[in-house]
Amino acid sequence: MTGGGRSEKRHTANDIICDAGAGAAAGVIAATFVCPLDVIKTRLQVYGLPDTGHKGSIIISSLQNAVRTEGVRGLYRGLSPTILALIPNWAVYFGVYEQLKGMLHSHVDANGQLTLGANMIAAAGAGAATSITTNPLWVVKTRLQTQGMRPGVVPYDSVFSALRRITLEEGRRGLYSGLLASLAGVSHVAIQFPAYEKIKSYLAKKENTAADKLSPGSVAIASSIAKVLASLLTYPHEVVRSRLQEQGQVRNADIHYNGIFDCIKKVFQKEGLPGFYRGCGTNLMRTTPSAVITFTSFEMIHRFLRRVLHPNEKHSQAQPPKQNSGGSKVNDSNSRQLQNDSNKRTPPISLGSKEQLTTGH
Repeated sequence: MTGGGRSEKRHTANDIICDAGAGAAAGVIAATFVCPLDVIKTRLQVYGLPDTGHKGSIIISSLQNAVRTEGVRGLYRGLSPTILALIPNWAVYFGVYEQLKGMLHSHVDANGQLTLGANMIAAAGAGAATSITTNPLWVVKTRLQTQGMRPGVVPYDSVFSALRRITLEEGRRGLYSGLLASLAGVSHVAIQFPAYEKIKSYLAKKENTAADKLSPGSVAIASSIAKVLASLLTYPHEVVRSRLQEQGQVRNADIHYNGIFDCIKKVFQKEGLPGFYRGCGTNLMRTTPSAVITFTSFEMIHRFLRRVLHPNEKHSQAQPPKQNSGGSKVNDSNSRQLQNDSNKRTPPISLGSKEQLTTGH
């Protein structure tokens, strides 16, 4: 995500390419790395705790069972639609997010950054647009990840086969099953993204540097805290969404849900409050490293793309970082830099101002 400064100027096509390209690339890297845990998380959400017959780690036993019954390939079910969905997912998200931030640029705080409320509005709006656009692909991902546990159902052969069969057998409604639960999930990004912005800003001030110069370790800290916080507060909606998305081919009346409220009611009656947190531990194990990989990769790729697509930007934006640092220490530093011409040219080689950073999901 970007700061308030960049929102005040027109968001160009190159800016959108930087945002969407960096986000998609980072998302693909993270999705591939944590796919096995994502598969287990989805299955725990849909089917609850497995009956392993022995005590031990549920995550380890679930992974072993998946490998034993489906092979290593079973750990990567749903990866194709996940990657396929990430490109439009991030293109839509960052495109809409930056446009909304541009519309809300007048709502900035003393540091020139969007206020918490404005940031939440932009994040939620972008999240809603993304959910509506990519919901069919997430339905397919859920079905592919759980079809190994549904022996009575003819499995899907591929992503496109699943899309075609769902359309023919269930209509468009099947492609958008769980959409209301997904829209409720915009609260996740509405918490995660502003939290990431604030934590990153805090760390930058603590380290007396600009947000774009934070070390990978600091970015990892900010991204992991924001992701864990958002996940704990919004996880129940993921359980409801997964069950609604998965049930399309399941005709068992005992587990059929007539909608989001019926699903909430039945899950609570059968499993109680813990039912809404099935797979939460696995999810945290997945989302924490995923957030670290995604956000850190995004920051690095985003800086690289801006250097490639905006080769002259380093000259025009050399001064703002000095002005934003504030205080007499900066003036002393500038005086020392003026004494040496080579040192004077060093600051413009920064990888972008703190207003140009955008987070990855």
